[in-house]
Amino acid sequence: MTNSNKQKEYDIVIIGGGPAGLAAGLYAARGNMKTVILEKLIPGGQLNNTLDVENYPGMDHMTGPAIAQAMEKQTLRFGCEIVNNCDITNVELSKETKVIETDKGIYTAKAVIIATGSEYRKLNVSGEKEYSGKGVSYCAVCDGAFFKEKELVVVGGGDSAVEEGTFLTKFASKVTIIHRRDKFRAEKIIQDRAFRNPKISVIWNTTVNEIKGNGGNVTSVKLQDLIKNEEKDFICDGVFIYVGLDPNTQLFKNKVKMDEGSKIITNEKMETNVPGVYAAGDVRETPLKQAVTAASDGSLAATIALGYLEKLHDKVAVK
Repeated sequence: MTNSNKQKEYDIVIIGGGPAGLAAGLYAARGNMKTVILEKLIPGGQLNNTLDVENYPGMDHMTGPAIAQAMEKQTLRFGCEIVNNCDITNVELSKETKVIETDKGIYTAKAVIIATGSEYRKLNVSGEKEYSGKGVSYCAVCDGAFFKEKELVVVGGGDSAVEEGTFLTKFASKVTIIHRRDKFRAEKIIQDRAFRNPKISVIWNTTVNEIKGNGGNVTSVKLQDLIKNEEKDFICDGVFIYVGLDPNTQLFKNKVKMDEGSKIITNEKMETNVPGVYAAGDVRETPLKQAVTAASDGSLAATIALGYLEKLHDKVAVK
């Protein structure tokens, strides 16, 4: 520990400060529970990497960071504490009092809500790690401006790949989307915008097998045509990768029940198999991974946690 090991007692500890965690903090604090959110970076989660949000009800054409800041401000206003840049080293969830060990101290609570979100999945090909930050990126909003008048490759076929590919045309001279299938999975409105954009082209039924560079920057990618089973080099100045998300659940392995994809298993009340422990947002299996559904999960998890704490209080009062 870099700070004091003195335990800090709360009613509810929320691990993760994305939309799920912030909504959970809002509902828990409004329920008059002493609540803290422990966030690895800054509040907002994937919202901080999203430029234009069009499908969050009531917030049309707002930036992701603006929505994140509004949610954070509202959560703080009701008394929820937020600890940023907090590195969690261990969790003990099996007992009635849960213990969360961090570099900022030890936090205890009777209820814990896991809302650690997800991170961008890697291609795991040669050159990806070597050129990360040198032409390989997972965030168009963060890095797009570094590629003015450059030729870029976007890998993926979902909403994020197609939408961020369109965004990159604000800077790049050309954007080529590489997709392993013969059609996109993205929403039709997002696809239509991309197909109308003269700077965007698509290579179908193709994967990226290698990312090449000159030691300092990306210079090309090696593509494999899945139909013809042929490889070729494709010249580009940068690669933006959007091939899915993996849940941030490593910390909870063997602590709560997970599925084969390392997502935390919950019921419809966000309850895990451990009493007093809940999961919300992208860490659980859900058919739609959006800020609005994550916020819904967090709100429900906090509401159910409030009921759990009230029952514990009543049990103690009876004794």
